[in-house]
Amino acid sequence: MKPYYFNLEKSGLCVTVREAEKMDLAELTNIYNYYIKNSAITFDLHPFSIKERGEWFEHYNQNDLHRLFVAELEDKVIGYASSSPFRPKDAYLTSVETSIYLSPYIIGNRIGKVLYRYLFDALEGTDLHKAYAVITVPNDQSIELHRKFGFKKIGLFEEVGRKFDQYHDVEWWEKNLNEGG
Repeated sequence: MKPYYFNLEKSGLCVTVREAEKMDLAELTNIYNYYIKNSAITFDLHPFSIKERGEWFEHYNQNDLHRLFVAELEDKVIGYASSSPFRPKDAYLTSVETSIYLSPYIIGNRIGKVLYRYLFDALEGTDLHKAYAVITVPNDQSIELHRKFGFKKIGLFEEVGRKFDQYHDVEWWEKNLNEGG
């Protein structure tokens, strides 16, 4: 897909959305590690090295189903959206898990919405049937973003993960793909 350019409201700064490249790995790792260290949004407990995240990076962009896109501001990656394998069994190949992570200082500037739009546009016309999102709650901003993109809550796992010496609930959200849903 061609890169997409848009101006941030109020600031006039131009953000670029494009496919992730290997050179983005350090910033992608920094963004994700921030959430590991400072929130329960991810249940990873220990920050990743760039080498470890390199292994994660390798499964993207090898086909049209598993994609990784970045948002860039002034040549710095400030967020990403991805579609990952849902489960390792072949019967799940038409389902993906979507994720979105933004640098904490940029949240609330429509970047998440633009990144997700770019991701779902890229997935259009593929052999995908369902997208899933796993949201640690409470997380009103993430829930609102997923609602805007047609996700519906399908379940709640109570106290399924423990982080920072506290149990956390997780909601599962589902979206129909490539059938007008």
